[in-house]
Amino acid sequence: MKAVCIFLAGGFEEMEAMFPLDIMRRGGLNVKTVSVTGNKTVISSHQVPIVADLLFEELKEEDVEMIVLPGGLPGATNLDAHAGLDKLIMSFAAAGKPLAAICAAPMVYGKRGLLKGKKATCYPGFDKFLEGAEYTGNMVEVVDNFILGKGPGAAPAFGFTILEKFAGAEKALEVKKGMLLA
Repeated sequence: MKAVCIFLAGGFEEMEAMFPLDIMRRGGLNVKTVSVTGNKTVISSHQVPIVADLLFEELKEEDVEMIVLPGGLPGATNLDAHAGLDKLIMSFAAAGKPLAAICAAPMVYGKRGLLKGKKATCYPGFDKFLEGAEYTGNMVEVVDNFILGKGPGAAPAFGFTILEKFAGAEKALEVKKGMLLA
């Protein structure tokens, strides 16, 4: 069964992974956390251990509906350095499949030239890695097959934007109301 996959590397930002995960699961999406560390337990940037649903090695490309990359350091640089994830990202980009990233993680797409000529956002200072993109500084930026978020404070809006993409505006509003955010 296809899933929105949130990839976790050592040093990921908890809010940027867990807030979107919570929103999407409340909205009924099949969401899986995927560890790229070789261990199911991944230690976040603030030393919080999170147990992932899957190891990267257990993942099949055909089961991934969307790639979601949380930021945090060194989480984003660890995601950027993962060869298997690089291959998956490039396959998704070539096919125009959905890609999302927040905070420092949009640099993973930017360094691969995937954001050239597109509006993009990320954590201030990481825009230097968005090769050829037009940095907007918006909390969330949606362009073509990309959903990008600015940083930890954008995590709710980022999660709701992904939920709306797959479940529609009505479902996103229902979840917002249930969480007392609307």
